[in-house]
Amino acid sequence: MSNSIQMAHAHPVRLAALALLLLSSTLPAFAQDDTKEVKEQLVVALSSPNKPGSLEVGLVNGSIQVTGYNGKDVVIDATARPRKSGRHADQPAPNGMRRLSAGTSLNLTAEEKNNRVEISTESHARAIDLNIKVPQNFSLKISTVNNGNITVENVAGEIEVTNVNGSITLNQVSGSALANTVNGNLLATFKSVKSGVPMAFSTLNGKVDVTFPNNAKAALKMKSERGEVYSDFDVEVDKNRPKVTRTNQDGLYRISTDDWTYGKVNGGGAEVMMKTFNGNIYLRKAK
Repeated sequence: MSNSIQMAHAHPVRLAALALLLLSSTLPAFAQDDTKEVKEQLVVALSSPNKPGSLEVGLVNGSIQVTGYNGKDVVIDATARPRKSGRHADQPAPNGMRRLSAGTSLNLTAEEKNNRVEISTESHARAIDLNIKVPQNFSLKISTVNNGNITVENVAGEIEVTNVNGSITLNQVSGSALANTVNGNLLATFKSVKSGVPMAFSTLNGKVDVTFPNNAKAALKMKSERGEVYSDFDVEVDKNRPKVTRTNQDGLYRISTDDWTYGKVNGGGAEVMMKTFNGNIYLRKAK
């Protein structure tokens, strides 16, 4: 009799336990209650805490709030919203069986290299809200698609924000910004702006409301298809516009009128584009 056969006869209980262990390691955990809120936190230490950093994060479902603070770490608080009942959730399990699920882990991960932090999580499976604290001197590239808004507060750097079905709010930020959403308002208040850097603020359905310091210099390019443009700055409007554009397409000339509003604030500077389709545009002086 071979040694393997001898072992099978000699240790049936031990081998059965081993087989059960191997099987359990390949199966998902027994169902946990994902109808409840789930929270996780990560604290990311920076390679060079006293130098500027950057953050990149994108969600499919959920909100993002980024706040600048006096600390040296990036602190990430993630909250998974209670999952709505799916098409199988209310179906009873067959007799003697239990429904299995992959558990409630958010698979929240963060990678850091040379003060550049990238965050990922499984927001495609359920809506996850991120509340992130970063050192104040931080650049951002953040986005979400559904079921959430984006808010940035007290951060100084290059800010790039994209949303689809939700609003964007930049509150008391410094530096420069590129902000775009489709369905939602866009509000931005700047403590200071970086000279010579172009900025853009646009939405399709919503208002664009931007507040600059009184001494900000800008070359304005503004357009609302179904709204008005307002400002309490002394805007030097370029009255020589609109201009006519002629485009050659297969021997035919397409003639169109550029109905943007152009102007200068405090003598002009880098271009600031503000655009919406359904809504008003407001350019305000800081009070």
